[in-house]
Amino acid sequence: MKPPDHPITRTLDLMADDRSLQKLEAVTKALGSETRIEILRFLSAHTSTVLEIAEALGLPQSTATLHISILEKAGLIETNLRPATRGLQKVCARVYDRIVIQLPAEFEPEDTMVEVSMPLGAYTQTSLVPTCGLAGEVGIIGHLDDPSAFYEPDRIYAQLLWFRRGFIEYRFPNHLPAGVILNDIEVSFEVCSEAPLHHDNWPSDITVWIGGVEIGTWTSPADFGGERGALTPAWWDSQNSQYGLLKVWKVTHSGSFVDGVQVSGVTLKDLPQKPGEPIPVRIGIRDDAQNIGGINLFGSKFGNYPQDIVLRQRYQRGPKNQI
Repeated sequence: MKPPDHPITRTLDLMADDRSLQKLEAVTKALGSETRIEILRFLSAHTSTVLEIAEALGLPQSTATLHISILEKAGLIETNLRPATRGLQKVCARVYDRIVIQLPAEFEPEDTMVEVSMPLGAYTQTSLVPTCGLAGEVGIIGHLDDPSAFYEPDRIYAQLLWFRRGFIEYRFPNHLPAGVILNDIEVSFEVCSEAPLHHDNWPSDITVWIGGVEIGTWTSPADFGGERGALTPAWWDSQNSQYGLLKVWKVTHSGSFVDGVQVSGVTLKDLPQKPGEPIPVRIGIRDDAQNIGGINLFGSKFGNYPQDIVLRQRYQRGPKNQI
């Protein structure tokens, strides 16, 4: 073992990340003692035996041995056994003159989310069968039971829309960053069946498609009324539909779910999603549904929940070299 008397500064570079966490913990623990700092200072000029270190610092030899063992496990000193008058003796040398800890360059959480909230009236395509209509905060938009009313300029202000059968489609911007791994994609909105006025027993099979792929169907039990929705405008007749249920469709690597209950085997790999391209989301009633009970969709200022049509994508960072 060469004594540390050469002028070259020896540096230990540590990165504060998962790969070197064990090494970092060992080094910081070793440096967290005044006695061990004194041992490293004493070894800066020469190599020494354990006994010499103990005598120089006024320590019991057993205590010096314990501290040297911690420094050795952290890689901050090296030891070697040499012949002595009686057996062998341990000789210690300091390995580094400087320690540099590099913190991560950017924060990369394990699971991150992007979210887009789409106004109820910002749909891009419809195919509807009456009864149907739109309502805003202050009144009806266009004519009732007229599918062409869904293309009125004021449709963007819609807070409630309804139809008997067919679909309505939204195109969401894809804000997923490049080079990440998508964990799941979900769509949530407030919804219920559509009955004349309202009806407590009016099932309707409501289906969601993402990118043209059918995700799954949830059966709404009723067209909810009888009490006013928390956000429903005062002008809206109390006999009409008042509120819906907040439902969440989610697609993962293992299947598709509504409120955590699996509804199909469609997974993320089945979705034709491409980076930078819009994400089509379709909500509707299939022509061959068992329960064709219509649909009411509620916006952020109608019903019970202050939200519009929301799309969320959860992801994690991929490998640094992933394109």
